[in-house]
Amino acid sequence: MLEILGITSPLFAAIALGYLAVRLNFFSRADVRILGRFVMAVALPALLFKALSERSFSDILNLTYLTGYGLGSLISLSVGVGTAYFLKKHSLPASAMVGLGMSLSNSGFIGFPVVLQFLGEQGTVAVALSMMVENLLILPIVFALAEARAGDGAPRSWYMRVAVIGRGLLKNPLILAIIAGFLCSMLGLRLPTALAHTVDMFALASGGVALFVVGGSLVGLKLNGAAGKIVLVSMGKLLLHPLAVFLVLLMLPPLDPILYQGALILACIPMLSIYPILGQRYDQEEWCAATLLAATVASFATISAMLWVLSRTAA
Repeated sequence: MLEILGITSPLFAAIALGYLAVRLNFFSRADVRILGRFVMAVALPALLFKALSERSFSDILNLTYLTGYGLGSLISLSVGVGTAYFLKKHSLPASAMVGLGMSLSNSGFIGFPVVLQFLGEQGTVAVALSMMVENLLILPIVFALAEARAGDGAPRSWYMRVAVIGRGLLKNPLILAIIAGFLCSMLGLRLPTALAHTVDMFALASGGVALFVVGGSLVGLKLNGAAGKIVLVSMGKLLLHPLAVFLVLLMLPPLDPILYQGALILACIPMLSIYPILGQRYDQEEWCAATLLAATVASFATISAMLWVLSRTAA
């Protein structure tokens, strides 16, 4: 267990450093947002492109992984939306935000550094595949549910929602990097040495900066109100999501051990850092922010436990 804490403690220390840097006014929240944009627009796309382009196409296009992680995420999403909408009688946008929090991990800012520390660079393929599921499956479903009706109560046409989501995806640097990496892998293309070294430099910058951004973004969030939603979403994300992915993978053909462990690790990562920002669009910002804080703090225990279990089963 001490070895596991040796992996997770530095990661959460980096989060704590980001929190203290903003809390003590060494950095402003605006500075952290700029760093976050750098990670999401430059550093992490460089890392994903590098991880995918340097491997054979058959190794990275793993349908078993996509099916297992995708179905597990859909189960968690469905439980969240169904519980909130049918049992708790919340609005459809609020229910969609509950489902989002329970099914979409912070793969870029937290998942990638954890996977990299525990599995090495090979684990970054799992990050890329999970991001495909998150961006091409989970997010479009959530947005379609949340925006099923316009402000005047009239249903939005499905093709308009698809067009808006599609345009957004084509502007996402992460999606563009994944597509470029897949193409280079499929065609056997390699970057010139000088350009490859440039990509490497930006890729190396992603881990620590991403964790710093997570810590800084937690400043000002408060645990108040909507206790039921906070507990439901936090437990759903940290416990139900990895359990669902695990059960689905049990029913599928055996997966490469690195990808298998990567799927379970990424499923137990807390929700994405912009969760309150997405919730703000539907007047759900306050409880989304409180849930993000609660789940991120609690994830130190759940991530450490998952890594310990995986290290014991792999031994």
